[in-house]
Amino acid sequence: MVDDTADRALGESEQVRAFLGDAYERVAGFGDLLREQGELRGLIGPREVGRLWERHLLNSAAVVPYLPARGTLVDVGSGAGLPGIVVAMMRPELDVLLIEPMERRTTWLSEVVERFGLGNVQVKRGRAEEYHGAFEADVLTARAVANLAKLARLSMPLLRHGGEMVILKGRNVAQEIDPARKVLRAYKASEPEILSGTTVAGVEPTTILRVRRG
Repeated sequence: MVDDTADRALGESEQVRAFLGDAYERVAGFGDLLREQGELRGLIGPREVGRLWERHLLNSAAVVPYLPARGTLVDVGSGAGLPGIVVAMMRPELDVLLIEPMERRTTWLSEVVERFGLGNVQVKRGRAEEYHGAFEADVLTARAVANLAKLARLSMPLLRHGGEMVILKGRNVAQEIDPARKVLRAYKASEPEILSGTTVAGVEPTTILRVRRG
């Protein structure tokens, strides 16, 4: 059994409560549900249970300061709901579309939406490219979905002109930029920015890449 004592203590700390503010109870409840069912339902690996707050919930929350308060956000490849569910809880006036191709994951996402009364969320089963032309979002998020070139090709058509991809990436994201330039040029995209998403002291910042569709 994974020792999750330290991770639970982090989640219950005053600094995390202060960072999440009004969203704390919902995010903590979502974390408890993931801790209870995530591994069993194939949503997270067994070792992730012991670092849910540090590696997943706060990692997802780190993107929120770079998102608008209102408008439409699409989360591509939502999986367990990271970052989409966390974003929806922290930005209740943002309309959030969760796109996920796997049925068992969309079933989970729908259960989470109902359980926490997330009236600002719609779950859409399918791949990103199946929704090209169906809507135009103001902002798009993704986490651990694909390299920048592939993600831009799949995701840019989901954004309105002037809309932004604000995606969670690894430390080596700079290496993905040059191979993606051809795709980015096709959408007249801005120069990608690498940003640091910080949450609370002692938790490693999240690397975020932001690029605007022309």
